[in-house]
Amino acid sequence: MMSAEATQWGAIPVSTQDISDVRERCRQMVRRKAMMAAGVSALPIPGIDVVSDLSMFAKLVDDVNTSFGLTPEQIDRLQPSHKLIAYKAAVGIGGMLVGKIVSRELLLGVFKRMGMRSAAKSATKFVPIAGSIAAAGIGFAVFRHLGYKHVEACANVARELSGSQPAPAPAM
Repeated sequence: MMSAEATQWGAIPVSTQDISDVRERCRQMVRRKAMMAAGVSALPIPGIDVVSDLSMFAKLVDDVNTSFGLTPEQIDRLQPSHKLIAYKAAVGIGGMLVGKIVSRELLLGVFKRMGMRSAAKSATKFVPIAGSIAAAGIGFAVFRHLGYKHVEACANVARELSGSQPAPAPAM
């Protein structure tokens, strides 16, 4: 549960502890989704894993953005100076999915950057049993890597924003 200070700013975690807590919850979510992606990758049906990975990753990105208060709608509710900081921080750290509406095309670009691993994952499906196991392992690793990168990008944007926010008014 986020502190009262964090709720002043909506869903954006403010304190270092709040950011750390949200980061860890999101990393757990990434691991769960990566396990599901691995399960689908193990199926010996070429192409099904790509469709599944794209839809699961789109949902994951939305969930992580929401957890950090960094959906486009949440960022639009920020003060103009904070919006600018959020977008500058996202661009500066390479968080191209932070505060964005995730499209299939955008995710295809992200997954294409991981092309060699994806190609290896697809190729292994043609080797009975061992190929499925290898495809599952590669699928898990790729999904987890991309998910963790997005979580870290969101945590870094939240840290940048927390440094820009004024201290809460003292209690009377």
